[in-house]
Amino acid sequence: MSLGSEFKEFAMKGNVVDLAVGVIIGAAFGKIVSSLVGDIFMPALGKLIGGLNFSDFAVSLGKDPTGKEVLVKYGAFLQTTFDFIVIAFVLFIAIKGINKLKKPPVVDTTPAAPPKSELLLEEIRDLLAKRV
Repeated sequence: MSLGSEFKEFAMKGNVVDLAVGVIIGAAFGKIVSSLVGDIFMPALGKLIGGLNFSDFAVSLGKDPTGKEVLVKYGAFLQTTFDFIVIAFVLFIAIKGINKLKKPPVVDTTPAAPPKSELLLEEIRDLLAKRV
C-alpha cells in the first residue's frame, strides 16, 4: 500500500474528520469567548471597581539594555484566567446537558395493580377452592 493511499484511508476515517471539525469550531468558540470577556465583561468589571483597565495592570522590573521598560503584565494574566474560567464553565454546562440527554429515562419497574375484575375473579376462585 502506498503512502498516499494509506494517508487517504487515515484522513477519511470518521473520527479524524469529526476531530478536525471540533478543533475548528473550538477555535472559533474560543475567539468568541475571548471577545466576550475582553470587550464586555472586563470593561464592565473595571468600571464597577473604579474605571480600571485590567490589561494595563503591570509591575515594572526596570529597563532592559536598550532602554525599554520591562513589565510583568499581571492584568493580562488575570484577563486570560477569566477567559479560561468562562470557557470552562460554558463547557461544563454543555457537557452536563449532553450527558443528561444520553442517560436513559428512569422506568418504574413496579408492576401495575391488577384490574378490579381480576381481583374479583381471584376471590371467587379462592371461595370455590374452599368449598371443595
